[in-house]
Amino acid sequence: MALPWTLHGDGKTVGAQEVVGPGERLSWPITIGIGAQHVVAMFGATFLVPLLTGFPPSTTLLFSGIGTLLFLLITGNKLPSYLGSSFAFIAPITAATASAGMGSALFGIMAVGVLLAIIGLVVQLTGTWWIDKLMPPIVSGAIVALIGFNLAPVARANFDQAPLTAGITLLAVILCTVLFRGILGRLSIFLGVLVGYVAAVAFGQVDFSQVAAAPWVGLPPFTAPANPFENPAAVFGVLPAFLPVVLVLIAENVGHIKGVAQMTDAKVNRLTGRALLADGLATMLAGFSGGSGTTTYGENIGVMAATRIYSTAAYWVAGITAILLGLSPKIGAVINTIPAGVLGGVTTALYGLIGVIGVKIWLDNKVDFSKPVNQFTAATALIIGIADFTLSAGTLSFNGIALGTIAAIVIYHLMTWLGRVRRTA
Repeated sequence: MALPWTLHGDGKTVGAQEVVGPGERLSWPITIGIGAQHVVAMFGATFLVPLLTGFPPSTTLLFSGIGTLLFLLITGNKLPSYLGSSFAFIAPITAATASAGMGSALFGIMAVGVLLAIIGLVVQLTGTWWIDKLMPPIVSGAIVALIGFNLAPVARANFDQAPLTAGITLLAVILCTVLFRGILGRLSIFLGVLVGYVAAVAFGQVDFSQVAAAPWVGLPPFTAPANPFENPAAVFGVLPAFLPVVLVLIAENVGHIKGVAQMTDAKVNRLTGRALLADGLATMLAGFSGGSGTTTYGENIGVMAATRIYSTAAYWVAGITAILLGLSPKIGAVINTIPAGVLGGVTTALYGLIGVIGVKIWLDNKVDFSKPVNQFTAATALIIGIADFTLSAGTLSFNGIALGTIAAIVIYHLMTWLGRVRRTA
């Protein structure tokens, strides 16, 4: 069977102004090298999510790779993207696991995947105009920002366990960002973890006992989601914390697709529905087996922008590599040795960056904060999210992310509607 990519030029050289499109590839040795860059770019963020939530890293890596290959198939090899672990799931997973166990968290992940897949089908039929109406930049920016800032107490809890190690890790992240250029500069989180890990080993904070016992090759641990009919109050009770994550995944996917379209071909925007469907199915599959929910990765889009190589062939290499890494329990055991101090240092920066991405959405779209509707939408949603307001209704519990998301949408549309009725807007 012929492979779907055509060779770009001689397969070895790319001119300064040339672009290698999604349907093209370079020679296989070069393509494998580019794929390896994508693995490194996604790895730092993808393995952090299971570490922070208590999920098995090997399982998450495995379904990250499988999800990426599924994404490429559904989008017809026309949309170069990697599906890595989404940070939007960290807070709801942490809360659900603490209150009702890992099975309930996996049920929540599956529910998000189902809803995202349905939205993908709707978008494929109708287009994205209604998403833009429901979540204009002021709303989507507020939702993304409050998720990052809501996680601040988690970062501090880890930081306090080993302040010196955490400080070294945080400093390394900052220095790597400003000292290195190109791909190394984009991997500052990953490099910071490596530096912090070396410091933790020197301080005797790393336990290698599980690494020696782990085999090099083997299946990762699989966990099934909880049966909602056995304990409906506990299982369905986690959904209010999970469902707002759908809005973040939509915003991330749509934003990343627009970014790829700007760099390659505007026709890529037509694949938005397929992309949402693929991400939803990948998230469902991960949740059904014990992995974390997925999203398209801006880190890998950054690699494409730096190399001007948008070949989906490189993403097949990356996806297959992630699957192979997931089938090595020893690699998973090594990842699990990363201590709390290192996590505290890196998440102090990382969670803040998630919040700042929300602010960047406002800046990029020139949101006018002289308008009261924008002021109250952002202000109320952020305070609810940061303070982690909680509302209980019977067996259901709505946390700060859920309430903040609802507040952002309701306040914006209510004030906009009333302003039109009263002619004050």
